[in-house]
Amino acid sequence: MRIIGTRTMGLRTPIIRESDDLVAVVCQSVRDAVENEGARINDGDIIGITEAVVARSQGNYASVDHIAADVRAKFGGGHVGVVFPILSRNRFAMLLKGIARGVEKVTVQLSYPADEVGNQLVTWEDLDDKGLNPYSDCLNEADFRRLFGAEVKHRFTGVDYVSYYKSLGDNIEIILCSDPKRIVEWTDKAIAADIHTRSRTKRALLAAGASKVIGMDEILNAPVEGSGFNELYGLLGSNKASEERVKLFPRNCDDFVLKMQKALRELTGKNVEALIYGDGGFKDPVGGIWELADPVISPAFTSGLKGTPNELKLKYLADNDFADLSKDEAREAIEKAIRAKAGRDQMGKMESEGTTPRQLTDLLGSLCDLVSGSGDKGTPVVLIQGYFDNYAIK
Repeated sequence: MRIIGTRTMGLRTPIIRESDDLVAVVCQSVRDAVENEGARINDGDIIGITEAVVARSQGNYASVDHIAADVRAKFGGGHVGVVFPILSRNRFAMLLKGIARGVEKVTVQLSYPADEVGNQLVTWEDLDDKGLNPYSDCLNEADFRRLFGAEVKHRFTGVDYVSYYKSLGDNIEIILCSDPKRIVEWTDKAIAADIHTRSRTKRALLAAGASKVIGMDEILNAPVEGSGFNELYGLLGSNKASEERVKLFPRNCDDFVLKMQKALRELTGKNVEALIYGDGGFKDPVGGIWELADPVISPAFTSGLKGTPNELKLKYLADNDFADLSKDEAREAIEKAIRAKAGRDQMGKMESEGTTPRQLTDLLGSLCDLVSGSGDKGTPVVLIQGYFDNYAIK
């Protein structure tokens, strides 16, 4: 029996710059891992590359003024509502600065007690104490301060996001309400700034009588004055690059992963799968923050990574079907059951109960994100081995 199953390694690379040949950089890191660290590349291994270095190598950047120009072109100035942005200096602050430059007035509607990905302004207990219903009780900034104090800091970042967002333009006001339709009491033009719930928010705004509604995916979905852009996601998935520039989500991702796979095959002689990953899809149990601030976990991947896991639950088999067998007999019976499941869909079967019915790329992208982190590890490339192994493979 093979002792080691899945193992995952972060691979260090040089700092990636605009116009770098990222495929060549990744191949060199794989070569270094083989020659210097004793790594061995096998058929079925997976290489993950973080979206940040893909976009950086593409030079997919835009300035705050580019954002302002696109917003101005799409709304013609005036008073615009920004509904349900997340609370993030990295993800949203520069976008709000650009929106504010493109119009005469901005009303930012924050959901409360938390944003879409779980960043809390206040707690549900706070709302209970105050007798507030976030879907019916709409607060202006004065109401918020009267109820919760002159400074309300995020528990992890230490930022008072109401004050911070208001400081990004002298034409910004803040309201708080979890019913998106309430924005029409201030303006009939709106940007749905949420990520995963944006389609529902757009429908609600139009149904409430808004005359013009777009999502963040419709801002910089085409170049403005030579800027970067993303035709699928616009500003979604962008990150702060400087005080006046953002890095957008990468483009042409399908082409990149196919080139990556071909280059790795030529380098190693093995069939290696490739994916681009962004934020993982997991939730912090302490702060309640759901990590996924990108529009998708993996914007592109090679064909061998399509689908969902088709697994049996070993605990269930050991405790039920084969509980009366000896250890050796149980092992042989479990191996036989695993080999017999090949090509059969396990959905709804008790022996698969408790396995994770998520897309493989969501699981793999989350694994990559946990390994590479978002700080100073310097490993934007992740090598995953043995992911498709099972107990029956010797």
